[in-house]
Amino acid sequence: MAVIGIMSAMHEELAAVLAVMPDEQRVQVAGRDFWVGHWQGHSVVAVLSRIGKVAAATTATVLLERFGVDTLVFTGVAGGLGCGVRVGDVVVADGLVQHDMDASPLFPRHEVPLYGRARFAADADLAVQLAKASEQVLANAALHLGASTLAEFQLHAPKVHQGLILSGDRFVSTSDESHALRQALPEALAVEMEGAAVAQVCHDYGVPFAAVRTISDRADDAAHTDFQRFIREVASRYSLAIVSQWLSQRALG
Repeated sequence: MAVIGIMSAMHEELAAVLAVMPDEQRVQVAGRDFWVGHWQGHSVVAVLSRIGKVAAATTATVLLERFGVDTLVFTGVAGGLGCGVRVGDVVVADGLVQHDMDASPLFPRHEVPLYGRARFAADADLAVQLAKASEQVLANAALHLGASTLAEFQLHAPKVHQGLILSGDRFVSTSDESHALRQALPEALAVEMEGAAVAQVCHDYGVPFAAVRTISDRADDAAHTDFQRFIREVASRYSLAIVSQWLSQRALG
């Protein structure tokens, strides 16, 4: 049977996933807790990615090597960069770039040395499936979050976007930083701290990968505002509903 890996960026997300896995068992590897069980009839291994590119890459490698995961999905939050990408929207990556990779002048800025590329593509079919699931969830956002939460966080008609997500070992939290990223990589829709590293690992192993990120802020001077409450009351509920919807529509195998 195929094994699906679910990497969650935040403790609240992982807890929500474990709550719907009826038979999860903990396996400790490399100082990490991997939870092996089933969800919607699928064999699933769920784990906290930890923060930053190296930690997330280590976690992904263990998923692939130790647990034989053959499809990997990353969920979490991100700061919005693209025009029209608002707090409460969801971005599904079609490609990921390490915005802090710079081995120039030996290699072009952002290109990963010896790979001949800066951008690592998400699996196209997997991204489409997750975008569809995200659209179905956001169309009924009040059902998953509650009308009062939508009103409190001013989440009006949340949308799903597909495009480039940036990753780097820095929490982008000033308007100057986000402006510089938009200047350097104008296609970027969102920025976070792990996805591109996981995409590179999955590229190396030939394993389908996709990332779904809920926009928690605009990666500007107000990026810290109510962050933990947003994770708990919005992002974790979105992630749970989106992955559950996707798994319910995915053929068992």
